[in-house]
Amino acid sequence: MELLYQTDSYLQEFTATITATDEEQNGVLLDRTVFYPGGGGQPCDTGRLTVGEDSYPVTKVKRGNVHVIDGDLLAVGTEVKGIVDWDRRYKLMRIHTAMHILCGVVWRDYGASVTGGNMEPLKGRMDFEFERLQKELVGEIEATVNAEMAKGCDVRVKILPREEAFQIPDLIRTKINLLPEGIQEVRTVEIVGLDLQADGGTHVRNTAEVGPIRITNYKSKGGINKRLYVELEE
Repeated sequence: MELLYQTDSYLQEFTATITATDEEQNGVLLDRTVFYPGGGGQPCDTGRLTVGEDSYPVTKVKRGNVHVIDGDLLAVGTEVKGIVDWDRRYKLMRIHTAMHILCGVVWRDYGASVTGGNMEPLKGRMDFEFERLQKELVGEIEATVNAEMAKGCDVRVKILPREEAFQIPDLIRTKINLLPEGIQEVRTVEIVGLDLQADGGTHVRNTAEVGPIRITNYKSKGGINKRLYVELEE
């Protein structure tokens, strides 16, 4: 299956053929897709599949290329046009890139590893290993992240052979390596001059597209685990 979103996050429409069905989930499997199935804290895309004049909302996309649809299950071999909910996708692209900028700043300036994270359109949270996190430090982090954002750095995506990818220092920024065992290729996302890490999600092309970030809250989640809540403007 061709994962079109891996090389072009801005692709909004595509054509594909149904290769299999999942009756239990009322889902179809496609030979190619722009729909991101979710992962790494980023939720899946939604949108619709069309066949002629008929439209089938895609309510969820799951690992294994299962596109869950509303309506009668389409037959294997049917050619469809897929259209992603672009407004939602682009908001997720912006917040995901913002999270990488936050991660890059915290790693570079404070040496803190990521212990978890999650996001929704224009909002997210990220957990770090901080001994202490005070209001002054949070303000400092927010200011630095916005300064990096304003530089207008390019965001570059590459798919590298496993051996080459794992020669990159600090490629895995999470406390636990979440990459599947035996994976032969690794997709990397680089914010030029700031951050480079393994990642499967969708991102904007330049940090200037993200806009200002606000850290709206912070909490201790026990021990040295500290959580930052972030939001973007519409």
